[in-house]
Amino acid sequence: MAIRFDGRVAIVTGAGNGLGKAHALGLASRGAKVVVNDFGGARDGTGGSLSPAEAVVEEIRKAGGTAMADGADVSNFEQVTAMVERATREWGSVDLMCANAGILRDKSFGKMEAADFQKVLDVHLVGTFYCCKAAWAGMRDRNYGRIVLTTSSSGLYGNFGQANYGAAKSGMVGLMNVLAEEGRKNNIRVNIISPTAATRMTEELLPPQALQLMKPNAITPAVEYMLSEDAPTRTIMGAGAGSFAVIKILESEGINLPESEWTPDAVAAHFAEISDMSKAKALTGAFEQTQRYVAQAAARAGIKL
Repeated sequence: MAIRFDGRVAIVTGAGNGLGKAHALGLASRGAKVVVNDFGGARDGTGGSLSPAEAVVEEIRKAGGTAMADGADVSNFEQVTAMVERATREWGSVDLMCANAGILRDKSFGKMEAADFQKVLDVHLVGTFYCCKAAWAGMRDRNYGRIVLTTSSSGLYGNFGQANYGAAKSGMVGLMNVLAEEGRKNNIRVNIISPTAATRMTEELLPPQALQLMKPNAITPAVEYMLSEDAPTRTIMGAGAGSFAVIKILESEGINLPESEWTPDAVAAHFAEISDMSKAKALTGAFEQTQRYVAQAAARAGIKL
């Protein structure tokens, strides 16, 4: 059966251009009522205009869909709260949240100003928290919610000149992990997309031939799946140019050292064994790490737990 969103209300932030626009159009084409949110600023977050969001709303309406434009700055909690309240007042709920809004202020770490680091975190990480927080109570009360955050390979793997962006994007994974756990009992599923596409943020970094392959709408199917009724939860999906993947954070099996070897020299001597990934696994929660370490220590000490 085709995935549909009839009767669902979605908010897509940063939806005036690029990925957000593709997500908004895709959700609307599958029946969702969509709040097209965009502050309308430049790539570095300066300026502001509702025109990009209004243009996307017009496109949705011409195609027979339902949408409204909203110019809330995601780094302003009062504005984000007002956006959620407006959608709930007019359409009855906010069921789907796609936190996509972002800016870039790239500089090497040595040249990066504190204000540029702070602003990128405010928009990406804090802004995503605000969006989730504003919608959370309603989702919990209705016992239904689907949230997709947006991370990046810059945060997962690193990229020169993006200490601010990388820190914000890797922080998203931590936020997703916790919200997914807290949302389970209320049928709130939280996932995260790691996209790569031809957008305002990548147009200067890739050759024209590559950009032609990296259409923003190639990411949207993954986002739609993770916002759907049967979505997984606590999943990182990579997507770009028609490729889709699942990304996991793995931990090696590790070894337990006797107290006599709790020294940096012993760690160095055993590092090959410590870093052996042949039995690595993805942990399901923070306490699982503690349990594994305690179990290893107890086995060494001959203690039955």
